[in-house]
Amino acid sequence: MSRLSMAISPVPIVALTGDRGVDRARITALLESGRDVVVCPEGTTCREPCLLRFSALFAELTDRIVPVAVEAAQSTYYGSTARGWMAMDPCFFYMNPRPEYRVTFLPALRPEETCGSGGRSAVEVANHVQAVIAKVLGYECTGFTRKDKYMKLVGNDGSIAEECDQNGKKLA
Repeated sequence: MSRLSMAISPVPIVALTGDRGVDRARITALLESGRDVVVCPEGTTCREPCLLRFSALFAELTDRIVPVAVEAAQSTYYGSTARGWMAMDPCFFYMNPRPEYRVTFLPALRPEETCGSGGRSAVEVANHVQAVIAKVLGYECTGFTRKDKYMKLVGNDGSIAEECDQNGKKLA
């Protein structure tokens, strides 16, 4: 997510690191503070009508899961950059004549559909949530991950690594 997107967001955003232990600690701290947490388990967006495989971390941390289907509707410009400057993503999205997000709140998972009360694995729960959201959107579920997507599109894993010299100083 670009810094501009984070700055203009109406809700607080906590960037995840990709390190499962660090991310688990951040999300757990938010949950323990009593805050509601919105997790985007896909980790990215996809131009095609499909959902990438969901990370199962959210299912490991709580049984209170409310799936939300979000669809960005664009007609001219797609507001997501695989190559280039991510700060331009909101600009491209808003350049559409009628940009819109369609948000559908779905019923919370029943206790028997979760890890703690239902005894399901986190992967089973994540796959179930992915299937429920895909059905509402009319999308296809895939097994591709965010990293798979970026490897196909740009030949890297999608993370932004800063180039540093031997002393850890950023290179220009």
